[in-house]
Amino acid sequence: MSLSDIETTHFAHAETAMSAVPAKVSETVRAWQMFAFRASGAETPQQADRHGQARAHMRIIGIDPGLRCLGWGVIEHVSGRLRHVANGQCRSEGTDLALRLLSLHQQLTAVVAEHAPDAAAVEMTFVNRDGAGTLKLGQARGVAMLVPAAAGIPVAEYAPNAVKKAVVGAGHAEKRQIDHMVRMQLPGADPVGPDAADALALALCHAFHSRSSDRLARAVAAGGGA
Repeated sequence: MSLSDIETTHFAHAETAMSAVPAKVSETVRAWQMFAFRASGAETPQQADRHGQARAHMRIIGIDPGLRCLGWGVIEHVSGRLRHVANGQCRSEGTDLALRLLSLHQQLTAVVAEHAPDAAAVEMTFVNRDGAGTLKLGQARGVAMLVPAAAGIPVAEYAPNAVKKAVVGAGHAEKRQIDHMVRMQLPGADPVGPDAADALALALCHAFHSRSSDRLARAVAAGGGA
């Protein structure tokens, strides 16, 4: 799905007219230019090009925590378009709580290693009347946050209502509505279950929020340079 309002940052290379300057003077000028770049913390044109390419291509994993079943979904943002990569569910194994958490950790670690995301989005836990159930869900959520963090991936957190609002347009949307909108916004996506659909919705939510953050950053930068 097109995100036309996301603009890839382009860095213009300043052209220098050095042909009429003696070779030694030219080398001195270039050396001082490089020193100025490093001293100010600015990027060289080569670094800017690499960073611009990284911003144009971002892979996001959404994780819907659950002790019995943990959903995950991976999408890509490439040059203003969103693409479905993969989705699935990690089912805990064993009867002991520690072993169930370990199995989720191992499965999710394998998913992260296989798909190599650049960012992760995890759903926040909400407190309900079942205190014991909420505590167990929180422990599963700890695994969901630990695995990408251990791989050096930044982790964002989103409340369930915020995800529904971003993807469906209503903060109290039902599961079937989330599944429907995920399929619409990610052509070809076929979530293996409700938890995987929720995980893809989390990834979409993060992509939308990242777009808004980028636009705000550009606006602030433009204002500061005025």
